[in-house]
Amino acid sequence: MILPIYLYGHPALRKKAGEITPDYPDLKELVENMFATMYNADGIGLAAPQIGLDIRLFVVDLEPLAEDNPLYSGFKKVFINPVIAEETGETVKMEEGCLSLPGINENIDRKEKIRVQYFDENFIFHDETYDAFFARCIQHEYDHIEGILFVDRISGIRKQLIKGKLNNLIKGRVNCRYKVRASDGKN
Repeated sequence: MILPIYLYGHPALRKKAGEITPDYPDLKELVENMFATMYNADGIGLAAPQIGLDIRLFVVDLEPLAEDNPLYSGFKKVFINPVIAEETGETVKMEEGCLSLPGINENIDRKEKIRVQYFDENFIFHDETYDAFFARCIQHEYDHIEGILFVDRISGIRKQLIKGKLNNLIKGRVNCRYKVRASDGKN
């Protein structure tokens, strides 16, 4: 089932999400719906707060980028109750976008390497290290479950420059080809 993606300004995107247990209701179906919603929007990551759920869960699939970079082939993961245990290496600036902020892309600084501990969709524990774009995607989605959006990581000047776009998102004035839900209930 394709779910609406909550837009910038919706309070659901600002809550710090809570952990879930293996008996979370309809978890398998939720994960399937999240992947379907993400694919429908041509995304590569989606966090539960983006569909209005305040739980520590996000999905990532880099396969759509594998044509340009074969390293991404087969990287499809579910992260439940993740914790970024360590961020190391250089700080790297790279352009990011977000399904909750359509039409807005900004350069964001992130550490180049992370160690993340999480459970997968079968509640098997993982402790893994990622770098480069893998780390960036995980950090971006992780921010969502912490109530942080990528525009929170830009300078005040850059935020002023995109203020009009942000206000339009809050008001639901957005032309999107996927289902969205604005903070005022529009769309």
